[in-house]
Amino acid sequence: MSEQAQFTIRVDQNKYLPVGGQEVNAIVTVEATGPLETVAGAAQAAEVIIIDTSTSMATERISEARKAAQAAIDTLRDGVHFAIIAGTTKATMVYPSRKEMATMTATTRDAAKQAVSRLIADGGTAIGSWLRLAADLFAPYAGAIRHAILLTDGHNQHETAAQLDAALAYCQGKFVCDCRGVGTGWEVAELRKVASVLLGSVQDIPDAKDLEADFRAMAQQAMGKAVADVALRVWTPQAAKLKFVKQVSPTLEDLTGRRTDAGPQAGDYPTGAWGREVREYHICVEVPPGAVGQEMRAAWVKLVQPDLGTQLAAGNILAQWSDDPAQSTRINPRVAHYTGQAELADLIQGGLQAHKDGDFATATARLGRARTLAEESGNEGTAKLLDRVIDYDAATGTARLKPNIDRASQIALDVGSVRTVRTRKDPDEG
Repeated sequence: MSEQAQFTIRVDQNKYLPVGGQEVNAIVTVEATGPLETVAGAAQAAEVIIIDTSTSMATERISEARKAAQAAIDTLRDGVHFAIIAGTTKATMVYPSRKEMATMTATTRDAAKQAVSRLIADGGTAIGSWLRLAADLFAPYAGAIRHAILLTDGHNQHETAAQLDAALAYCQGKFVCDCRGVGTGWEVAELRKVASVLLGSVQDIPDAKDLEADFRAMAQQAMGKAVADVALRVWTPQAAKLKFVKQVSPTLEDLTGRRTDAGPQAGDYPTGAWGREVREYHICVEVPPGAVGQEMRAAWVKLVQPDLGTQLAAGNILAQWSDDPAQSTRINPRVAHYTGQAELADLIQGGLQAHKDGDFATATARLGRARTLAEESGNEGTAKLLDRVIDYDAATGTARLKPNIDRASQIALDVGSVRTVRTRKDPDEG
């Protein structure tokens, strides 16, 4: 499958370091192109849909969740392995009734939709148990595109944080999970942790009526994935130190702690499954200082499928020492842009926490600074979310908190804080 897909790696950096300089920064852009539709059509895929059926869902949410799950079932193509789980204080098979996956056909599609139509809301919330069952269902399908959708409207009140962490450790690397929170009773930090470990996304759905379109879009995206279990492999010279590897687009995700050794001086950082898409990574390497004019490879970056031993693309991060300040002090525009986007996310999350703690002066300062950064970087989506919680004067750059900030606005801003915008195209990109 992977041979048909075309991957490219582009490295943006200023390779020149001042005399004595040691820190090398680069933005690595990975793009998947080529006949991915053909690949996706042939790729083995497995999908699990997890619906929170706790008591708090016993409103219009459960009926909208049923419709959403049925829309996702309709979107999955024939031949896909699939299962539906209902989540309360335990995980229960909805379809099929046994602890296994079904294969999508016209018959199983109708049967699954009928089973979903009978879902009722009654019970508590133990997200870790839901995820463990999903991991067990995915176990026979190593090498397939393995994707789950998780919907909840509440926080994980019937498990300890340690229990959830243990469940996530059990599930890590076994599937990708996109998380959705409906209403305002769920915790962003909790779902963000799940999505982070399982390489998925988090999105807030304030109105349950929007679930159906969102589930359909998630299922379509999952069906568009073509290459499974891809990793970014980074090699560094013996005397160098890899400081961090972070995804910076389309969302911020620190992958540094996810490293697995991949031979001498090399490590793999998981990126999950790929379809036709572009992602960008910020890599920072500390190298020993060199002589003026000396050039070295600071890192060798590859996109690989570790389980198959397949290399999909590669690129170099370089370092060269210069005594010309015009060369060595220039900051690459892409590096500067994504450093600013990371600062923007930190300011927003810090500002929201300060507001929660009752420190309104700190909240105002951080959110105001975030609004300025959002404006400067062209992140219009984040700017609009900030405008829901602060009054901002663009002329003076001053801000003040709105008197009554509703929880839906706080959730939307928190969720959106890690969503970045790409830099505008350079002239040499065409």
